[in-house]
Amino acid sequence: MTVLFRQSRELEGEIDDYLDLIVQGGLLFRQGVKCFQEHRQDEFEARLLELRGTEQRGDALRRSIETKLYLHTLIPESRGDVLGLLESADEVLNVITATLRQYSIEQPELPEDLHPLLRDVADNAIATVEAMVSGCRAYFRNLAAVRDHIAKAQGLRGEVNRLAETYVRAVFARELRLSHKSQLRYFVAHTEQIAE
Repeated sequence: MTVLFRQSRELEGEIDDYLDLIVQGGLLFRQGVKCFQEHRQDEFEARLLELRGTEQRGDALRRSIETKLYLHTLIPESRGDVLGLLESADEVLNVITATLRQYSIEQPELPEDLHPLLRDVADNAIATVEAMVSGCRAYFRNLAAVRDHIAKAQGLRGEVNRLAETYVRAVFARELRLSHKSQLRYFVAHTEQIAE
């Protein structure tokens, strides 16, 4: 019996480590956007490289958790819920990484006067991720608190949507090539997708 409890504690520790990687990925994204806006290309690329490593470690840890859930039949009554949480969290980390990678590939020309607004979109998107992670942690420790974290995440997501729309409206009100406007809309839409 103690082996089962020990394995459950180990699994809970791995899930915590995995959620820590998602939070770390969000922080790297925030830093990366700021570095990109400030034309600190070397620092930006370093953040992207670190983010890619974080995503890879997250993928390996997620696979380890999934394997333990199946092989050791741990928490069988909640296994589907836990796997769903892990898959959703993994998608968030994938979108974060893909969005920052697109900055590196496309090198968009961001209107400098809109930098604060774009940073607000990014900050609120990552705050949404952090609320989601807190909700995931609460699922394992304090089920009653999950609802509060979900409400916070939904409120932040609404703010991201509002800020993103403001940004896109400001972009399309400018005298820019349509292709440039579309590219800028694409980047804010991908940042918005992080919060979704």
